[in-house]
Parts: sequence; C-alpha cells; structure tokens
Amino acid sequence: MITTRAGSILAAHSDSVLPFQLEALGVRGRAVRLGPVLDTILSRHAYPTPVAALLAEALVLGAALASALKYDGIFTLQLRGDGPVRLIVVDLTSDGALRGYAQVDAKRLDAVLADAAVDPVSGLPSSPVPRLLGAGHMAFTVDQGPQTERYQGVVALDGATLADCAHHYFRQSEQLAAGLKLAVAHDGTHWRAAALLLQALPSAQLVAELDADEREDRWRKAVVLLGSATAAEMVDQGLPVEGLLLRLFHEDGVRAFDRRPLYDQCRCSRARIDRVLRTIRRSELDELRDTGGRVVVTCEFCSTAYRYADADLDALETA
Repeated sequence: MITTRAGSILAAHSDSVLPFQLEALGVRGRAVRLGPVLDTILSRHAYPTPVAALLAEALVLGAALASALKYDGIFTLQLRGDGPVRLIVVDLTSDGALRGYAQVDAKRLDAVLADAAVDPVSGLPSSPVPRLLGAGHMAFTVDQGPQTERYQGVVALDGATLADCAHHYFRQSEQLAAGLKLAVAHDGTHWRAAALLLQALPSAQLVAELDADEREDRWRKAVVLLGSATAAEMVDQGLPVEGLLLRLFHEDGVRAFDRRPLYDQCRCSRARIDRVLRTIRRSELDELRDTGGRVVVTCEFCSTAYRYADADLDALETA
C-alpha cells in the first residue's frame, strides 16, 4: 500500500520531486521526474543528441542529490573532464529553480562518435562518461550565502555512467548507504528523465531490536527492488510515480510526502552582467564585439544575449 499525508494516491506529475519512505525497510527515497522543464532547458542550445542526453541525465541527477539535502541556497553539480564534453554545470535553488549547460568541442565529439553506437531511446552512447567526459572530476557544492561556509565534495569521474560516478561518490563521501538509478528518453520531439534515489535511514531512527545483519538484509532487499525498475517505466508519463513505487515496494509499505515542484529559471540579469563588465578593462572587451560593434555577453545557461553599445559601456564606467 502507498499512502500520502492525505492518505490517498496522487495524480501523475512531471517536473517534480516526490520524497518517500519505505517504513518496513528503514529506507528513505526521492523519485524525480523531468519533462517540459527538460525540453525548455535543452531547447535553448543546439546540442548534439548525445550531449543533450548527458546533460538531461546530469539535470535529473542534480535534482535527486539536491533534494536529499537540507539547504537554503544553491546546490551545484559540476562535471569537468578532458573529453569532448569539457564541462557540464547544473544548479538547483532550494525553492526548485533548475538550470544547466554543457561546453562541447564539436570536432572532438564528431571523432569520438564516429564509431560509437548511440542508444535509440536515451540518445547516449555506451560508456558515456569515459567516452564523452573523459578523465576528470565530479563536484557537489552547496552555497547558502556569504555568511555561511560553503560545502563541497569532489570525487573522480570513476565509472561508465553518471550513476556509477554518483555511487563512487556515495562510497567515498557518505556515512549512509545509498542506491541510485537514472533514466533518460527522447522520442524525437520531447525529452524525459527520471531518477530514483534510496538512502538507508540512520540506525538510531530504526527500531532498536534490529541488529546490524537485519538492517543490512533490509537494505539489500531495497536495492534489489530498486534494480528491478526499468528505464521505460521510470520515464513513462502514463504511469504515476506513486504507481511505480507501489509496483517496486508494495510488500513493504511506501509512505509518500509532499511533492516538490521543479521549474526552469535562470538567475542571469543585465544588472549582474553590468557588475561583471565593470571589473574588465575596456580594451579587453573588443573580442566580445559583434559585427555591429556592440559588446555581446551571452549567458551559458539560458543563451540570453546582453548587448552593450559604447554609450552603454560609458555609462557603466560613470555609474
């Protein structure tokens, strides 16, 4: 049985995080689905399909990881490597604003993909991390403002997939056991992505009579059940997340909590660009000029172009 705080099953939703708990197994989880928000973010860039797919996977991974934390600020996931996809950045504010972008070397990407088979559903080649990102690192940052200490975790890109890399991070950095499954799909028009994240509850939150072996057995059962989720059902918009959780964990009881919406919003603004340009010498801005002589600064996240004529630059210097 699956229950919510209202005691009923909710309707299907895209672009949201559904926290849940497996009461009998001592496990908490997050189910994330992205749909229209993913389409909006990816449509701003003319990424080749494998790059768009990798960014989609990074976006849903970032949402899953961020939703498992308590923070008031910005969670950032950064993937940096020496492959044709040099950089992927995803960030999510504590109120659900999601954005992301990738930096790509197009010539190197063409060479890498020349002999690679791309999955027709996900759009990803086999072993996408070593093939597209290469050697590098994965970094997680939580920034809660200037009056707080920034938290950062960094691990090597160790694994064939982003899920593998995240599991490497869990093994290296987490106190609690964690399991993760990611899925991405593209039907030629729309993108969909999903994540299921499980974390073992601290032993202090479990019934006292459970010994370590019993807790381990229950955790292993949860991981096996997680592994039975298929990519197709994870991204199936006709299957409510609650229905998927019920199929996976019906024997052990699933308690769902309040859904958290995710939405597309970039934090760039002309005022922010103004502040950046004031720190750059006028002579260094020439390489940013377009054919009409205006300085153009384009946001890497949302592709919004901010244009400055010489009169605008003069005004910045005197402001």
